[in-house]
Amino acid sequence: MEKELLKSEQKFRRIFEDSMDGLILWNDMYQIVDTNCSALRIFGLPKDKLVGRSVLELFSHLNEKKQEIINHIEQVTNNGKQSSSMVIEGIDGGVRHFDYSTKRGIIDGLNLTVIIDVTEKAQMQEQLRKSDRLNLIGELAAGIAHEIRNPMTALKGFIQLLEPSIKAEHSMYYEVITSELARIDSIINEFLILAKPQETKYLDKDICQIMRETIDLLSAQAVLYNVQFYTHYEEQLPHVYCEPNQLKKVFINLIKNAIEVMPNGGEITIAINSIKDQFIQISIRDEGMGIPVDKIKKLGEPFYTTKEKGTGLGLMVSYRIIEEHNGSIEVDSEEGIGTLFKIKIPLKPFIKV
Repeated sequence: MEKELLKSEQKFRRIFEDSMDGLILWNDMYQIVDTNCSALRIFGLPKDKLVGRSVLELFSHLNEKKQEIINHIEQVTNNGKQSSSMVIEGIDGGVRHFDYSTKRGIIDGLNLTVIIDVTEKAQMQEQLRKSDRLNLIGELAAGIAHEIRNPMTALKGFIQLLEPSIKAEHSMYYEVITSELARIDSIINEFLILAKPQETKYLDKDICQIMRETIDLLSAQAVLYNVQFYTHYEEQLPHVYCEPNQLKKVFINLIKNAIEVMPNGGEITIAINSIKDQFIQISIRDEGMGIPVDKIKKLGEPFYTTKEKGTGLGLMVSYRIIEEHNGSIEVDSEEGIGTLFKIKIPLKPFIKV
């Protein structure tokens, strides 16, 4: 009998310790009596710092979360079990999502709380939501772009016909009209890219060479803003299966934005390296004023921009292009310090449908 009990206890201990989910055992005095390794990883604490503490103090450094935990425990007391979720924002601006559930009296006098880190799942859902929204905006953009382009074509035609009679006498007005018409035309083209990506030809390309060509294109603007480029390219990087012109458009959008956020000059640091032989990462860092955390989440959303005269379309197009490459864009920013854009593109070729 004792052997069977010992065997059962050892089996329970193995399951408890090897679980991928965070497990916390606590008594009716709310005191933690045991945790497994996954729970220690979630909280980033050694076992002796968790055992003995009150379960109500698990997120004591986050005052706004304490009431959520109290409400959870009250439901466990009243109903015997409860499931909840929590979103925690770190000091670095990173967000983590947790699902946690508790069952009362799972062992004599002990309650069990199971904590699951669902951050990756939440990020995937957010990416799908953003993708669906971009597709919807793309469909709307197609209609809008065509409706605007038709009268635009007529306007440009009449302006060209009137050029000989008005350019000499009203040159300033003529230049403004033609310049603004060109700007509208550029916006229409960005609408059409959102609606349906341009005809693409995917090739194995040297990503560093694409970046060099981009920097050459923007070097004159950088000089005007007193901005200097610093580049760090990992040697012998494998080629990337990509649409080079589309990627160049992304690089132009991001670097042009970086130049414009530093009107008094500064440095733009561009690094390209491989990650675990699975991805190529392109990092673009500026020394601008930075972006508040609450605004970072809105980047790439329809018509959201931090620039006074921006439309937000450039960044939307960039997100769309990188999505077409099965890649991702991440943004880290610190107010007063600057912003870092990180683009990840898979190395392995993917099938375009």
